[in-house]
Amino acid sequence: MSSEVDSLPDDDVDDLEAGVHASQAVAATPAQVWQHLVSPAGTEALLGDGARLGNKGEPWHAADGSYGVVRSVHPVEQVRVTWHPHDDGPLSMLDVQLHPDGDATRVEVYHEGRGIAGDPRGDKAHWDDALGRLAGGLTRG
Repeated sequence: MSSEVDSLPDDDVDDLEAGVHASQAVAATPAQVWQHLVSPAGTEALLGDGARLGNKGEPWHAADGSYGVVRSVHPVEQVRVTWHPHDDGPLSMLDVQLHPDGDATRVEVYHEGRGIAGDPRGDKAHWDDALGRLAGGLTRG
């Protein structure tokens, strides 16, 4: 697994756009990863219990209070959603991309927006864990 955390200055962190990148290779084809990602189990692994991805413009909600709206869907390639960690949380964008990687598929998660930089390492760990759950669901299924 590889990852990146943008470095940020110590002042005015809440006012800056920030980003976290997490990546994991999954031993499955892009089509298999996509089918799992958009399934209830795959969406929950990434976004949280109860989350379901719909079509562009449709909202999603997870049991932990996080929520957003599906912004774009490009089957077997990419899905972008807005992401709020809770009711009064900052707006951010989550971009999930699938890329063939030899006999595997690389799943890339880019989380960008205001307010997530308060704990970039915590945010990175959150998405690393989510990718691990997503990949784990494919290897068990």
